[in-house]
Amino acid sequence: MRNVILSMLCILTYISVNSQNTLSGKIINKENQEGLEQVTIYFPQMEKGGITNSDGEYKIEALPTGTYKIVASYIGFLTFSGNITIEKGSNTLDISLLPSAIEMEEVIVSTPFHKLQRENVMKVEFAKLSSLKTQGAPTLVEGIGSIPGVDVVSTGVGIGKPVIRGLTSNRVLVYTQGIRLENQQFGAEHGLGVNEAGIESVEVIKGPASLLYGSDAMGGVLYLNPEKFATPNSTEGDINLNYNSNTQGISSGAGIRSSGERFKYLLRLATNNHVDYLGGDGNRVTNSRFNEKDLKAGLGYQATSFKSEFRYNYNQSNLGIPEEVGLQTTSRTPDLPYQKLDNHILSSNTKIFFNNSNLVITLGYIGNNRKEFEDHHHHEEGEEDHEPHEEEEEEEGHEEAALDMSLNTFNYNVLYHFPEWNRFETVVGIQGIHQTNRNFGEEILIPDATTQDIGFLGTTHFHLDQNNDFQVGLRYDHRQIDGKAYGISGDEGYIAPLKRNFNSFNGAVGYKNNISEQFTGRINIATGFRAPNLAELTSYGSHEGTNRFEIGNSDLKNEQNLQIDLALEFQNEHYEFFLNGFRNSIKDYIFIAPSGTFMDETPVYNYLQQDATLYGGEIGFHLHPHPYDWLHIESSYQTVFGELQTGDALPLIPANKLTNTLRVEFNNAKGWWLRSNAFVSLNTNFKQGKVSTFETVTPGYSLLNAGLGGDIQFLKKSMNINISANNLLDKKYIAHLSRLKSDDIFNMGRSVVVGLNILL
Repeated sequence: MRNVILSMLCILTYISVNSQNTLSGKIINKENQEGLEQVTIYFPQMEKGGITNSDGEYKIEALPTGTYKIVASYIGFLTFSGNITIEKGSNTLDISLLPSAIEMEEVIVSTPFHKLQRENVMKVEFAKLSSLKTQGAPTLVEGIGSIPGVDVVSTGVGIGKPVIRGLTSNRVLVYTQGIRLENQQFGAEHGLGVNEAGIESVEVIKGPASLLYGSDAMGGVLYLNPEKFATPNSTEGDINLNYNSNTQGISSGAGIRSSGERFKYLLRLATNNHVDYLGGDGNRVTNSRFNEKDLKAGLGYQATSFKSEFRYNYNQSNLGIPEEVGLQTTSRTPDLPYQKLDNHILSSNTKIFFNNSNLVITLGYIGNNRKEFEDHHHHEEGEEDHEPHEEEEEEEGHEEAALDMSLNTFNYNVLYHFPEWNRFETVVGIQGIHQTNRNFGEEILIPDATTQDIGFLGTTHFHLDQNNDFQVGLRYDHRQIDGKAYGISGDEGYIAPLKRNFNSFNGAVGYKNNISEQFTGRINIATGFRAPNLAELTSYGSHEGTNRFEIGNSDLKNEQNLQIDLALEFQNEHYEFFLNGFRNSIKDYIFIAPSGTFMDETPVYNYLQQDATLYGGEIGFHLHPHPYDWLHIESSYQTVFGELQTGDALPLIPANKLTNTLRVEFNNAKGWWLRSNAFVSLNTNFKQGKVSTFETVTPGYSLLNAGLGGDIQFLKKSMNINISANNLLDKKYIAHLSRLKSDDIFNMGRSVVVGLNILL
């Protein structure tokens, strides 16, 4: 007992001594030597920092000893990034920021080294949610679709999922709260399942990221960054309200966050409610209505050499499944068929700092309950009953759910960052999941099953000199799937028990070269893999809405791909230019195709495998002429092609797209009108004529969008007001990636969104 007490005293003494370590200094404008107020200075690894006062001075306390990256950022200035060694006692760092028309850079957190994008070997797209929201998208995933190289496959307005360079569903991994999101994403009608409230920014890795994340990251990663806690010894709050004229949609929310010296917390509530949307022909698409409730909470603790935070998200949504343009109504209650989703996300992230190294432990639990209600789902005579759900209740006005799936996922991610040695930064780690799927409804899509993953990784970043950086990594993964039998052997609909093991080695190598002060080149070569999902392995039956009888293949192999990415960037005080190109070769690509036979007058489709290739890229230009830094002219073009080894086109390949935007921004440090902005953009989607066997050609179309907004000071409160109009000319069109295309249902017509956000 005495030894335990002595050990605890030693730990407390260590923390107490280290808590005296401080960093202070002054941040000035390099041109006029004046102090800069409200500059954010931040340690990315510790997720700790401060803000300068009116004289440009700052002070950060309770820092551990060691060498850490530090970042200073402020709108209108080039972001500072460097390393500093914190020694015992008081430390000083003065920083001079250079005015720049280049937009403020952010730290990229989806890669393990937490660098600014200009320092990364891998190209990662970054977008603030506040910027995406000004474009008036009704949902988070629709906003993400405006990022170059990213599109959305949608079922109406409420259901959508990201498409990255032609790959989607289980080939794109989504991360939220630092953990991988698992919510039956194999289904075409299974949306993202995350509300925009409490999401601060979005990062997109375009290309295989299996090295960092394992299976299902073969096509890329969508990384959602939650809002940060408040700065120490401060409390912040806000309320917001948005109205969408097209769907009569009302979105509202409120949040509060507060931080002391060590403890911090946040709480955010949000609701979302929409009626059937109006297509470009002026008719409402029946049962495209949806509603949503969302709760996010966080609790954090930060000492000198230790920090930990817990986050919880509950999302409940009711999503109508549109099938026709029928009864015209403005009801907000989904009609049959519809989905009811309950999603619980609980995560913890703990960092322990040693001298020049740190250990990061991330744990997570996701509970996803998906129910679907249909017009007809009575038990047939002799049909096997499932075990009733403990919490199953009859919905008001409807019978029990036809489909009721419960997916529970536990995941872990442990990374150790070695001390930097001779310009080498190295990370090793272990990641894995334990997942169970259970059915409680009359129908099943996939059988009860247990999935277990474990992966081991190591990656190194080598900073040779100011102009050359290398990155290399290797990973091994093992996945085991145990599926239970369903039905009686010999009967129609019987699914045999399944036990499969999948293994894969994957690697990545990258090189970044600063060709000149303004010109940067990157090349990355990476492999990725995806284990087949339960639907592909076990399906046997007619799937509602698809008009086909699907038969799985229990002998499917891993998909394995090799992608080469090239990226060139040029930027100076007047303009920026980028050019990205890729070639993605996929071995044993899994796809579904008609067999030519019929089952109960329904065409039979089988899951098959064949090698496939995707290639394309993005090109963009941004003009901000000095000294007219308020003016921005932006243009981007993206293209992707995908085909099987036989030459047949892959399904769900986005049409080529050209986006042109004129944007103006003004800052006024004094007075009641603080900032203002306005934009007008023309989005042109070209004809998609290269389609798969069961797709049809999609004509081209152009959409005109516009908006304006700004920040004002009223009664000592800061308010942000935005007005945006999408499809301003009320164009009648059908997107190639719309799942309602086969029913000739138009996409959304003109929509005007008015948003108000008040800082308390």
